[in-house]
Amino acid sequence: MERSSGILMHISSLPGKFGIGTFGVEAVAFVDFLKNSGQKYWQILPLGQTSYGDSPYQCFSAFAGNPYFIDFELLKRDNFLKEEDYIDLDYGKDETSIDYSKIFIAKNKVLRIAYENSKGKIDNDLIEFKEKNKFWLEDYTLYMAVKNHFKLVSWQEWDDDIRLRKDEAIKSYKIKLKDEINYWAFVQYIFFKQWHDLKEYANSKGIKIIGDIPIYVAEDSADIWSNPKYFKVDKDMKPTKVAGCPPDAFSETGQLWGNPIYNWDNLEKDGYTWWIDRIRESLKLYDVVRIDHFRGFESYWEIPYGEKTAINGKWIKGPAIKLFNAIKEELGEVDIIAEDLGMLTDEVIDFRNKTGFPGMKVLQFAFGGDGSYLPHNYTKNCVVYTGTHDNDTICGWYDVTASKNEVYNAKEYLSLNYEEGIARGFIRGAFGSVAYLAITTMQDFLALGNEARMNLPSTLGKNWKWRARKKYFTQELSESIYKLTKIYGRV
Repeated sequence: MERSSGILMHISSLPGKFGIGTFGVEAVAFVDFLKNSGQKYWQILPLGQTSYGDSPYQCFSAFAGNPYFIDFELLKRDNFLKEEDYIDLDYGKDETSIDYSKIFIAKNKVLRIAYENSKGKIDNDLIEFKEKNKFWLEDYTLYMAVKNHFKLVSWQEWDDDIRLRKDEAIKSYKIKLKDEINYWAFVQYIFFKQWHDLKEYANSKGIKIIGDIPIYVAEDSADIWSNPKYFKVDKDMKPTKVAGCPPDAFSETGQLWGNPIYNWDNLEKDGYTWWIDRIRESLKLYDVVRIDHFRGFESYWEIPYGEKTAINGKWIKGPAIKLFNAIKEELGEVDIIAEDLGMLTDEVIDFRNKTGFPGMKVLQFAFGGDGSYLPHNYTKNCVVYTGTHDNDTICGWYDVTASKNEVYNAKEYLSLNYEEGIARGFIRGAFGSVAYLAITTMQDFLALGNEARMNLPSTLGKNWKWRARKKYFTQELSESIYKLTKIYGRV
């Protein structure tokens, strides 16, 4: 375990011309910024295709990538687009905030032009891509084509014959929607091509990618529609149990995520192949995989479908070490970070220790009475964060979110002062800890307030929108980060 550090910033938050960050020139520039700043990791949020609410933790597929991140200038370079195809469209007016309704319309329009222009140029490559990824791509492309046919409503509202995957309906829609199916295969082909090129560049500069996968999949997803036996659904394919969290510091009524619960008995009967495939594919995308809500493998909060809050759930035992033994048996040792935040029992801690995976420490949680988050109590095998995508920024926490007692404790413990900067004091605390890896959000390196917060759990409408300005990534900032990184032996 090499002592090192990295920065958390999602692709969506990169600057650029087209309403949301992409895999283009600004992503390459950010890799260079990381390299010059002495960082060894770039952590991102899930790369999946987002659905209603725009959350990267609620996607149409556990395997497909987000078309929003495809870069149009790279498509122009590859002769799939001309500049006039994309330059004058409305991607939103605010360069610091994503307007998802605008980019949904604009991006889809441009990608369809690129698809038409690609015909006859990459047929063999596309055939090879489809064959290689058939185990998920075939169902996903049909799902997206049918979803568009039914005006984007959830698959639960489709006609019964295709909703219940009757053989005749599957055959019929494959013929009727052949070109639309092929369009979605093209989009995924381009997504993976551009992403792998970017990852290869990052790796060549000594930067590893930490990717994030949600433990659950969305109800409105190709995963559940095509593999209902792996989820707790009734004979009509309606969920019977859904996921969430019990009441905690984030919410008095808990968090009702609404994701259907896995049928772990059926997954085990099939040798956990679906999960093994998911981890295998994730490790092609990323160098390290962070699994969100890792404690849910030991015990998960199960809520009856139709409940309005998470209060009436109960803890149910999960597969725990059996799943990860199966994964390691198939894939060997895997680089995984266990997001082990929340209510941790002795059983959860024992399970995480058996896997050998590093857990997480969030410095923001250290000053409300839980001593396990204080740096002097860390072990080497953990990853420390100043905050995550679910936290306020450090400056927002200090000025708005935290209690007076938490602020006092943080000032005393970290010797915070305004001359150095509150956020910089927190980063110093994280970087100086014994944790082998320290991760800081880009917002905290920029000392931004809670206007730059990425997500407020259990809310809709204002999340996942923050974008950085190009002018933020100065040589002065890079040198400052490098100096701090070097002081604490993480270069």
